[in-house]
Amino acid sequence: MDLPAWAATPGGVRDQARRGLFNGNTSGMAPGFGQGNLAILPKSWAEDFYRFCQANPTPCPLIGMTQPGDPAVPMLGEDIDLRTDLPRYRVWRDGVLVEELDDISALWQDEFVGFVLGCSLSFEYALERAGLRVRHVDEGKIVPMYHTSIQTTPVGPFQGPMVVSMRPYTPEEAKIAYQVCERLPGAHGAPVHIGDPAAIGIRDIDNPEEGEPTEIKPGEVPVFWACGVTPQAAALHAKPPILITHSPGHMLVSDIPVEQLRLM
Repeated sequence: MDLPAWAATPGGVRDQARRGLFNGNTSGMAPGFGQGNLAILPKSWAEDFYRFCQANPTPCPLIGMTQPGDPAVPMLGEDIDLRTDLPRYRVWRDGVLVEELDDISALWQDEFVGFVLGCSLSFEYALERAGLRVRHVDEGKIVPMYHTSIQTTPVGPFQGPMVVSMRPYTPEEAKIAYQVCERLPGAHGAPVHIGDPAAIGIRDIDNPEEGEPTEIKPGEVPVFWACGVTPQAAALHAKPPILITHSPGHMLVSDIPVEQLRLM
């Protein structure tokens, strides 16, 4: 996928999103820099969610967190504003998705706490450097994501299934992918499953709950990584009065190289 010049740097991607000029998929953008999933909650819900991330670091690797009412995330970039710098947001009320927006400034509250969780899109550059193509990037698609039978560790009201993303590789390539990603805990780390989708409760690999289907060619196997959409599944159970998340595939692009992402 050929990138426009502005998409080569984290600041360029955020600037285009902030100005309303870009609301698309961030897969493959700002190669080498960490991307993040977003969850914004009222302060009264933040402690339980923080502990949920601590208890589930593979699907929810916490790499950034705001002070109440402050949309800045200085540990991930000096000029980040969580109200404007993601291409698209989802707004949930009482566990129900009610709208998608390109800017949440009008919804921002002084009691909001923002959480940024490491994202599987962060490691795709590392895969490509290791000689592995990333098919959904080549095709300009959003990575397919599936709800599984793997359950997260519950904390307070937060619980639910682990969500995974999938990329197809040959068995030999899957071994390389495992070795590359196990060194990147801030981007979900190593795959959680390789092979039979039914073994983790996925009934139809051609119909992901989020994203777009990716062809699995003869000789390839599906490789599954934990996914930062998992908190959205947990929200369906917790039902906070308001939760704001990224729209799947539409991430915060940070200034931190993926190899340097650290868990909080």
